[in-house]
Amino acid sequence: MQLLIEQLLNGLQLSLTLFLLAAGLTLVFGIMGVINLAHGSLYMLGAYAGASVAAKLGNPWMALPSALLASALVGIVMEYLIVRPLYARDHLAQVLATFGLILFFNGFIAWAVGRPPIMMDTPAALSGFIEILPGLPYPTYRLAVMGAGVCVALGLWYIIARTRLGMLIRAGSDKRDMVEALGVNIAVLFTLVFGLGALLAGLAGVMVAPIRSVQVGMGEQVLITTFVVIVVGGIGSIRGAFIGSLLIGMCDTLGRAYAPILLKLWLSGSIADGFGAALASIMIYLVMAIVLIVKPRGLFPVGG
Repeated sequence: MQLLIEQLLNGLQLSLTLFLLAAGLTLVFGIMGVINLAHGSLYMLGAYAGASVAAKLGNPWMALPSALLASALVGIVMEYLIVRPLYARDHLAQVLATFGLILFFNGFIAWAVGRPPIMMDTPAALSGFIEILPGLPYPTYRLAVMGAGVCVALGLWYIIARTRLGMLIRAGSDKRDMVEALGVNIAVLFTLVFGLGALLAGLAGVMVAPIRSVQVGMGEQVLITTFVVIVVGGIGSIRGAFIGSLLIGMCDTLGRAYAPILLKLWLSGSIADGFGAALASIMIYLVMAIVLIVKPRGLFPVGG
């Protein structure tokens, strides 16, 4: 039972991290119609900016503002110089351009920082453990990541559903010409949306930096899973991104933890471990396939 609770908490932490990435990606694609393959690179830049500043200043608390500022600024510049000229182009042009940005960012980080992975220290106040149940300590930092993810989810819901900015964002995704005719600078609005998506990616990157190693190419590793999340949840839907993140995060974590154990009931140890690891790695794609068979537009499609 303790192992199950621990894995459920690990799955929740992964789910909320995926939500930060999926929310930004689904906003950009659902509202602006842009396929941004470099979204994972913004995640990587946030992690590197936070880890580098924290190491240089000797203060892990400075990692958060550094990562948010760096990722948001890079996202805004990227939207203005690269993405904005592609609005009128087809998705193939967007894919090629943003794939080129992946190569550029990976090369830039390798040149500026080096290829060896780096680690970021956990802030001292969050470096301990909290005993959730008798005999079940859990890292304080992971609980803080979960709390931050929930707060961001609530904040995004409030902005999109309850504020004038959210109203303009929703209207701009459906009736772009009408919103512009009413005097709204749609270019500035889209830049803000892209910058918000970049900021969320950087936040996800800096939050996982003390948990995983920060390395070149880490954005591509998580980008595919993020695309699975938004396809399952429904493109353009914040609610769908949240539910999809929970579904995929829990499925991935529990699959990796329990698939080998269950297979050992029928197979020998080494075979069960190998086959279980392979089965766990494809489980999220099976979930996506099942969801798309039942609901081809995802669980919570915009306008559906």
